[in-house]
Amino acid sequence: DEDEEELPTTKKVKKTVWDWKNVNDNKAIWLRSSTEVEDDEYSKFYKALSKDDKEPLSYTHFKAEGDVEFKSILFIPEKPPQDLFDNYYNKAAALKLYVRRVFISDEFDELLPKYLSFIKGIVDSDTLPLNVSRETLQQHTSLKVIKKKLVRKALDMIRKLAEEGQDDDDEEAADADAADSVDEETRYDKFWKNYGKAIKLGIIEDASNRTRLAKLMRFYTSKSPTKLVSLEQYVERMKPGQKSIYYLAGESREALEKSPFLEKLLQKDLEVIYFTDPIDEYTMQNLTEFDDFKFSNASKDDLKFGDDTEAAKARLKKIKEEFKDFTKWWKEILPSEEVEAVKISNRLVTTPCSVVTSKYGWSANMERIMKAQALRDSSMSSYMQSKKSMELNPEHAIVAELRKRVAEDKGDKTVKDLVWLLYDTSLLTSGFSLDDSSSFAGRIHRMIK
Repeated sequence: DEDEEELPTTKKVKKTVWDWKNVNDNKAIWLRSSTEVEDDEYSKFYKALSKDDKEPLSYTHFKAEGDVEFKSILFIPEKPPQDLFDNYYNKAAALKLYVRRVFISDEFDELLPKYLSFIKGIVDSDTLPLNVSRETLQQHTSLKVIKKKLVRKALDMIRKLAEEGQDDDDEEAADADAADSVDEETRYDKFWKNYGKAIKLGIIEDASNRTRLAKLMRFYTSKSPTKLVSLEQYVERMKPGQKSIYYLAGESREALEKSPFLEKLLQKDLEVIYFTDPIDEYTMQNLTEFDDFKFSNASKDDLKFGDDTEAAKARLKKIKEEFKDFTKWWKEILPSEEVEAVKISNRLVTTPCSVVTSKYGWSANMERIMKAQALRDSSMSSYMQSKKSMELNPEHAIVAELRKRVAEDKGDKTVKDLVWLLYDTSLLTSGFSLDDSSSFAGRIHRMIK
């Protein structure tokens, strides 16, 4: 009993032990190395980011180092949004901006230029300040560097997509068994179909990247009417001695193929680029040369073929002298405010005559586009509208017969009607519209009567 009384009394003490369990050990996908991320993970991330149910057409994952450090993933959607060019200059870019993994904004205009607004993705910077307003952030000097690097990477991604298509084409051309699959649409063909206008807008707006963007252009030509080709491919197959890249703009490829402006070019086996998109006219005003070769519009009156010999020049000079009185008489019949000159042509083969525009000012196609503008300025049209010149084919039977009849009787009313009829017809075949269609119809009725 005494031993039991001497035992010490015990006391219960509560002690809290913390046992940590890491619920999510995954890094953000853009923080990981691109070699560690699978294609499937990029695809899932893109779908979550863009709310799109389709795979991206292409993507690039990179880390920029130096004065400005940031990580980024950029995606090209397979299909553009329906309103891609609606409200073009007020639309925000589709990039999400993070600063040190903290989300800042998804409507930030300063990261990509407007023509690349279709690109979706994420940018995470460690350099930009975190505790400032969005307005202050827009003025930050690092932002210009980030924008420059993003544009370069975006254009590199598009270039790789284009080269992939070219490599496939080369393999198909080399393999005789693959002849049936040559016409299959490449990934870059899909890109150009959906975003070609954006690249052309870039050529107009982005002078610093104009050469890079020009290499991304695709178009049909007289030698490739069904398969898109690049400017580099055009230059590779230029004729020896060819000094210009020839092009012609119009309403459709079918109309361009029948244009009288192409007769001599095709006869000399020179390749001509077909431009059928209205924006092409604006693009070519900004893109004046490529790879040291000047662009030459086949519908302008300064067209040169680059292979004229002294004998050919002497022959043309002699013909011009012989037709001097005839062209002077023809010019007197036509209105001076519309026709600046009537001259002998060096570009016509099967057509009796055509109407060309001066080197500076609107072409026939540009005039058609400007007339279709709902809010056009009519005062601008008056000084941008080119003076027209009428070119005659001296070897054509119609011109030879008219010259003969003029020599017999300069006052023949039928001959004058024929001159006007040829002029109106030339306007139509050269891409112009008739301002006075009733007079044109009246002359035809008189001729038939």
